[in-house]
Amino acid sequence: MPASETMWAAVLHAVGDLRWERVAVPRPGPGEALVRVRASGVCGSDVARVFVHGAYRFPLIPGHEFAGEVATLRSDAQGVAAGARVAVQPLIPCEKCRWCAAGEHALCDDYDYLGSRRDGGWAEYAVASVANLAPIPEGVSFEAVAMTEPAAVALHGLDRAGLRSGESIAIFGAGPVGLMLAQMARAQGASPIVLVDVGERKIAAARGLGFEHVIDASGADPVAAIREIAGGGADVCVEGVGLPRTFRQAAAAARKLGRVLLLGNMRGEVTLAEPEFSDLLRRQLTLIGTWNSRIRPAGDNDWTRALAMMADGRLQVEPLITHRLAPDRVVEALEMMREGKEFFNKVMMVFQ
Repeated sequence: MPASETMWAAVLHAVGDLRWERVAVPRPGPGEALVRVRASGVCGSDVARVFVHGAYRFPLIPGHEFAGEVATLRSDAQGVAAGARVAVQPLIPCEKCRWCAAGEHALCDDYDYLGSRRDGGWAEYAVASVANLAPIPEGVSFEAVAMTEPAAVALHGLDRAGLRSGESIAIFGAGPVGLMLAQMARAQGASPIVLVDVGERKIAAARGLGFEHVIDASGADPVAAIREIAGGGADVCVEGVGLPRTFRQAAAAARKLGRVLLLGNMRGEVTLAEPEFSDLLRRQLTLIGTWNSRIRPAGDNDWTRALAMMADGRLQVEPLITHRLAPDRVVEALEMMREGKEFFNKVMMVFQ
């Protein structure tokens, strides 16, 4: 039980107006639990939400990557007990539309979402449906579990791309999602695995996880390098940066009959010259979109699979955390990320 009726939270009142302040502790509704937040990640999309796009309503507590302990729950909430360590899935499907009926909850016509449409995890406590709580395996830390959301996104993308053992994969973007995706591809038997990014620190982070083929695109042509390493092009190319340039590079680096996975949120318009478009046709490439992750059924979804990979060591996420900070420094952290004041991969708020 909370010791007080109020709590500390980061509250977004308007675009660019994020305040660390005291607010009322939320009360669980039907089928919901109150979760004491123990770790909460800062996603790149949070930077845009706070400083550019805003939220679907104000005021709002952001944060969609978090983990904690069940503090209290309604008597009608089944399947979890007080004190349980849990990962919190932010997508709340309507369970009424045709897509939910088909098990495609990421395509729900009327979904809700923690951290953008309703209050999320940048607070001491958050409310979530028990259906959105995934148990944490023994030995996995809260900080690691707070990265389950991006890990599940990466795993869902690989499933969408249909990656098979022995196939080659090139990943444009060696941030947290790209590095998790590379580890998952390695666990699935992909070879060779090529990572592309810019900057010595990102290149070093990728190599530190045991990846041999890491290209610094600031000093080399990634398309030519991928073609040489993968023997003419990669079976799967992943665009995880969200830039028109890297989309064109990912398409150009795919082999004939290859697949291009569109994972990054695009910034700017994508235009293709006539020869580039013709090349897509002649090489018969498949462009694959992906969004979010598979969250149902309970016990057999992208979240539980990602957590199992953390538990058995196939997926190492804690090395990706470059910043651990007290939650009251979240505004400072967001400004650092927006302005690029220093190198970062995953920024994590740790609650005491």
